[in-house]
Amino acid sequence: MARTTPQSHPLTEGEPLYRRIAAQLLGELHDGTTPPGERLPGERQLAEHFGVSRETVRQALQLLRREGLVATDRRGSHAALPGLPVGTPASDGFPLGSGRAGRGAVTRAGVAWEVPPPAHAEALGVAPGRPTLMHRYRSASADGRELRTAVTSFSPVALAEVGELARYRDRADGTGAAELRRTYDWMRRAGLTLHHRDTITPIAGTPAVRVTRRVHDQYARPLEITELVMDAQQDVLVYEFTVPAAV
Repeated sequence: MARTTPQSHPLTEGEPLYRRIAAQLLGELHDGTTPPGERLPGERQLAEHFGVSRETVRQALQLLRREGLVATDRRGSHAALPGLPVGTPASDGFPLGSGRAGRGAVTRAGVAWEVPPPAHAEALGVAPGRPTLMHRYRSASADGRELRTAVTSFSPVALAEVGELARYRDRADGTGAAELRRTYDWMRRAGLTLHHRDTITPIAGTPAVRVTRRVHDQYARPLEITELVMDAQQDVLVYEFTVPAAV
């Protein structure tokens, strides 16, 4: 955020300062300075940014909360504007395979709070029979010939460390659309260095392959597992790479 001052935005006569700050902050939310769902800077940073007191910032945030434009939980405040996140993810898009969907492809994605497959639960440290956040993605080409389906399970560590993911729990009923393409950016912003390991294996008797992605952080804690099934014919390939945490 570039620093602004009250002098840069003269007050309308009789208008409380906190209302002007609320309007300026709302403008920055709309223009994508802080994408929907992502955490806002703390009150101190906002006060320095706008050149006002923390009390003024607090009043401005309270006004935006009453109007349903900002929400606050134990991790801080975040934008609650409708719409998709703004900007291009800095790291590999989520879920695995979504970035290669062809032009005209029909895609659908959703989240659910449910018990993951046993193999996912064991690898992610989820107790048997306990639910976690799961994401399902489906993409079909315009002619219906190319199909990609991906299922992702998130670990308790991911939900504890990444507030943007944790907030999906209350609306993870499997029916609504879910926009998680910035997942890896959210993880990096939470201070996590991401290590990806993708294994590609042909599915016997079919022209399809299964790609299994496992992601862990710099402390070797598992974050997510994604299984992508797609039409292709390739030999087995395993590759690894690391995405550093945001600084």
